[in-house]
Amino acid sequence: MAKWLDGVVVENYRWTARLTSLKIEAALGPVQAGQFVGVGLEIDGEIVARPYSLVNPPQESTLEIYFNIVPEGPLSPRLFALEKGDKVLVATNPAGFLTVSEVPETRHLWMMATNTGVGPFLSILGTDEVWQRFDRVILCYSVRTRQELAYSSFIEKLSAAHADKFCFVPIITREDSANSIRARIPASIESGELERAAGVALCAEDSHVMMCGNSEMIKEVSAVLESRGMRRHRRREPGHFTSEKYH
Repeated sequence: MAKWLDGVVVENYRWTARLTSLKIEAALGPVQAGQFVGVGLEIDGEIVARPYSLVNPPQESTLEIYFNIVPEGPLSPRLFALEKGDKVLVATNPAGFLTVSEVPETRHLWMMATNTGVGPFLSILGTDEVWQRFDRVILCYSVRTRQELAYSSFIEKLSAAHADKFCFVPIITREDSANSIRARIPASIESGELERAAGVALCAEDSHVMMCGNSEMIKEVSAVLESRGMRRHRRREPGHFTSEKYH
């Protein structure tokens, strides 16, 4: 049974009518960048909680989660409505293997995210380890419209600070937008457009892919990678891609 910490909301930042970032003060213990934690509320005498990836890097004490509202859901509409000073519950046991420590030795690290799946990658990108370990880090961030491209300012700062190592490839699927790809991630890999935008080959010899977000994206990208001779990473059998599903 999960144990719970009392947390307090310090900010609820609305990106759009359906996307928000919730910042929470809670005395959570050690966590690795890329992990998730249970966040919940007591509703009708029971704790209702869901796992949410932490956006903040571990060195920041304020926890941050980024999520979309599911109108018919039992929890997200309530979390979405929280205001500064409101109470929230945070599980004491962060978990998940979408971390740099799980990535085998390689030169190029690809991060592929749909929508709120970008959260764990933002946490990882806020650490020193990712910049020390890899020659190139490519963030592929897919949303429907440019308005949904959250955390753009943070990503721009990363681009300036790590211009020699970092490549950001925005993917906007439902509208034309400058300096972005209008195609789903699997299609952009198959066409070669993603690699051209990144200026890096996606291959088994020197690449590892981390995926987070929509389960269909993960399934389809995994199939494309397997067609290139890449295999799912396991501790007992090191491979070329890892994933975290959001539903």
